[in-house]
Formats: sequence, C-alpha cells, structure tokens
Amino acid sequence: MVEGSMTQGAGQGPDVWHGGETTHGEGTAQALSAVPRPDGPGGPPDPRSAGAAPAARPDPRAPMAPAAPRAAAGAQAADAGTAAGTGATATGSTSGGGDGMPEEYTPTERDLPVLRTAVAAAGGPEPTMVDVPVPAGAVNDGDGPLYVVGDVHGYLDELRTALRQFGIIDADGHWIAGNARLWFLGDFTDRGPDGIGVIELVMQLSAEAAAVGGYCKALMGNHELLLLGAKRFGDTPVNSGAGTASFQAAWLLNGGQRSDMERLADHHLQWMSRLDAIALADSHLLVHSDASCYLDYGDTIEAVNDSITEALQRNDAEETWELFRKFTKRFAFREETSGPAAVRELLDTFGGTRIVHGHSPIPYLLGEVDSEDGESAPDVTGPHVYADGLAVAMDGGVTMAGKLLIAQLPLVR
Repeated sequence: MVEGSMTQGAGQGPDVWHGGETTHGEGTAQALSAVPRPDGPGGPPDPRSAGAAPAARPDPRAPMAPAAPRAAAGAQAADAGTAAGTGATATGSTSGGGDGMPEEYTPTERDLPVLRTAVAAAGGPEPTMVDVPVPAGAVNDGDGPLYVVGDVHGYLDELRTALRQFGIIDADGHWIAGNARLWFLGDFTDRGPDGIGVIELVMQLSAEAAAVGGYCKALMGNHELLLLGAKRFGDTPVNSGAGTASFQAAWLLNGGQRSDMERLADHHLQWMSRLDAIALADSHLLVHSDASCYLDYGDTIEAVNDSITEALQRNDAEETWELFRKFTKRFAFREETSGPAAVRELLDTFGGTRIVHGHSPIPYLLGEVDSEDGESAPDVTGPHVYADGLAVAMDGGVTMAGKLLIAQLPLVR
C-alpha cells in the first residue's frame, strides 16, 4: 500500500506496479496516470486564448514532452470558496491559513463575459444517456477493475488521452473497457475550454459501459452546483454570509466559460442535478470535496444523496447557494491530528476504509505552490495519500499546469 504521493517522472508515461516490479513509462493501464497539459512554451496554443485554434488531440502512444512550468494564475488555481464568501466584490488576494497556505482561493481574471441567459421553462424530466436501461443481452462476468478520475475542468483532450492510456476508450472515444467500473469525482466544467464536451463524453460512456456490463458514473462537484445556479438563478441576489452575492458573479469569478453556458441544454442540467454526492465502491468512500459537509445531509449514503437531490429539485436560490457554499469547503483532512479524525468520522458514518476525493489541488495540499504568480510551479506526479493513509487526493491541478489524474483502486505497489 502506498503511503504518500505516488510518483512518476515528468513527461513520462505512467509508472505501473506489478508485484513489486515497475514498468517505467510504458503507459499500460494498470495503476495510475498523470497526463501533463500540452500548452507549455513551444506547444499548441491554449484554446482559451482569443482566436486560437483548438489544439490537436495528442497521440497517447507518442512520448510525452515534459510540461514546462506555467504561472499558476489566480483564476486557474482559484476555487469557488472565496466567491461564495464575498460575492461579486471579492478582491484578488488570498488569505493565508495557519501554515502559510491559502484557506480559500480568489480568482484574479475579471475579463470573462457576463451572461444573462434566461432559465428554460421546466417540464418533466427528459431521458438522458445515464437513464438508458442495460440491454437484456448485456453480460457481466463479475466486477471489473475500478478506476477514479479527478477534476477535469473542461480539459477534454487531456481526459481522452488519459482514458486511452488506460485502455478505457478507443481512438474514437468509445468505451472498450468491458465490465470495468469508472467513477468521476466531479468538477467537469469551468476554467478549461470544453466543459460541455466533458459532460457529454461522460454521459456517452455511461450508456456504452452499461451496454457491456460495466459502468461509468459521476459525482456532484461544487462547480456543477455553480453552473446549475448560474443557469437557474443568474443575478438573483443571495446572502453569502459576507454580503450580497449571486451565482452569476461567482461563476464568472471562478472560470465560467461563455461557450459552456451557450451550449448548456436542459438534458445537461437534468443530468447534473441528479448526480449523487457520495458513493461507496470496494470499500472506498468516494466524494468530491475534502470536507465534512456530507454529514449535514444524512447518516447514510442514500440519505445524503436523496437530501441533496431533493434540495436541488426545490429550485430555491438560497438553499442551492448554501449547498454550493458547503461543497467549496476544503482541507478538512489535512491537519496532522484533526485530519485523520475527520476522515474516520466520515468512514464510521458511511462505511469504507479509505476516502477518495478531488476538489483541493494536490500542490496546495503539499505546500508546493507559494503564490499566485507562479513563483513555485506545481509538481504533481500522482495521487496523494495522506491523513494516516486514510485519504487519497485526486485533483492534480490540471487548471494550473498540473496533471489530470486517473487511478486504479486500490492503489498498490
């Protein structure tokens, strides 16, 4: 069992452990993958740049060039916690925690367009790809390997590359993993260039996996709540606890992309609003946030998921904001004494022997980013195991020149 950060060399394929032997950089689909961003100096242009052509999808069979350090801009390293606390009046600064790390992240990019899209008239639930029943002829020869995917944040090409490295999809993006089980830990949109494309790929894989006896499932992240709120409530004022705020302002401050909002359809909203918040798979308790807020919604997994789904169905701006605010909390498992205790409380309540989460970028958990101007570049090489070995962090910081992580569970060496 790995007790610490699982590593691989920068620019290499994934190191894979097989009974004590390591296949260095062979790219086999057995343990974990860390996919570097392809937009360093000399590489393809960032698709977010005005007028830039979309970068070609990298061939996962080709050797990966080392990812050049890039400034960890506040809007990329930021998360919604600060916007939830200050609303549209948030400043560009960060507040340091007791160990010198920021407790919350405030974005600094303010040039994203303000959208005032009207909420579509709500009818009955439309069927989505995740609702397609398993065909009668589907065969499941037992539980296949279990994989988890960290925060994607709109980086569709990096996601496709990682899934191909694991043998989960083919070159055309279709499921080829048989009865494998795949969990996404939330945060599909914002900051990256194609959040809706990420959602549509997950929906597609959910249907394709079910047809052959596997599954692809996803959890609710704080950015799903943020996008839902921005679409449903727009500039409706809400009480943030530190003044008046709105989902619209918070979404823009936290990397909301105009292209995502323009393409956001009713079936995307319905899919997001019905995502579970917490799940148990092979004794791994899967959540998005490294926070204890799940305990506020019930004492069983079913109760928590039902409570959150019902809250979203009530379509109340203040109630949705409170849910969003709680999901932005972080670092509950990081402190040396209180961290393991917080994990054990969740495990004792909901079951499992280890918690697996996204949300908080590993560079911040490790103290490897010192400032918003990129003075210290992220150095993520794999999932981070901490809190006395009870917690596994999966957000590699893809939005800040880090990694998009996929791991097979359990983590073994």
